[in-house]
Amino acid sequence: MSAMPMEEIRKLPVEERLRLVEDIWESIHSDGDALPLTPAQRDELERRLAAHRADPAAGDDLATVLARIRRGA
Repeated sequence: MSAMPMEEIRKLPVEERLRLVEDIWESIHSDGDALPLTPAQRDELERRLAAHRADPAAGDDLATVLARIRRGA
């Protein structure tokens, strides 16, 4: 597979570039085992899961988090 030069990518309309990014992300996602977690990442995920299980009400719901992101807070 030949790589598309960046100058050619920059010439694409934004919608096509976004579609390209989505296609690339989907290809990475479908090969989920291709990028295994590091021990530190796995430990952090386990820590966060344990914290959630210990106190499920401590976090915010999705609507609250999205509202905060949209506010830029």
